Amino acid sequence: MDTRTSLPPRPNRGGGQRQPDLPISSGALKSVAPRSKLLKAMAGVLVMVLGILIAIMAVNRAGDRVPVVALATDVPAGEQIEASDLVVASIAEDPALSPIPGAERASLEGRRAAVDLRKGSLLTRSQLQTGNALGDDRQIVGIELKRGTAPRDVLRPGDAVLAVVLPPQGAAQGAKQEDTDASPVQVGATVLSVGATDASGAVVVNVAVAATDGPLLATKAAAKQIALIRQPRGSEQ
Repeated sequence: MDTRTSLPPRPNRGGGQRQPDLPISSGALKSVAPRSKLLKAMAGVLVMVLGILIAIMAVNRAGDRVPVVALATDVPAGEQIEASDLVVASIAEDPALSPIPGAERASLEGRRAAVDLRKGSLLTRSQLQTGNALGDDRQIVGIELKRGTAPRDVLRPGDAVLAVVLPPQGAAQGAKQEDTDASPVQVGATVLSVGATDASGAVVVNVAVAATDGPLLATKAAAKQIALIRQPRGSEQ
């Protein structure tokens, strides 16, 4: 017979009976998983909504289009712009660009190109001559200038120039000294266009002159007796 007596459970330090240790419930762990999935789903929805908003803003911005003037054909520098040379194009508004508004298309007819205008490009005010070099009393004269009779690569439409009449080629060696020392004839003109320089260095320049000077300048140009001097830009003839 077992004479040992069982002792009562040892009280804990708090004074109460010590509760037996219980294993951690697996239900608490299972409740964390659905919560994590929910957070991931919410984050995915937020990213999708932000993407949609950004796409809507991009479409709205691209929809802000404005009518502007563009070139339907090539227009050489100095040439007069005709109605058929221009079209109205629609482009996205961009503060970095400064094309002429489409509403001004009609007012551009008759203006002259300051530079070569290319088909498909947008037209800006800087590409136009500031004034109409060919008035009602002006004539156009084409001058073929050989190398050394005009500034090289500096003439441009709108420049004021002096057309200086040169002595005839092969002039008599016995010409009088006073004829040689006489001041050359000078004709004021405005450059309308400058052609491409050929292999020999010659270039054709079209100029506008007063009607009283046209015949003389044309005659001397045909005889290759013209040299051009560019006046300071901004000077008036």
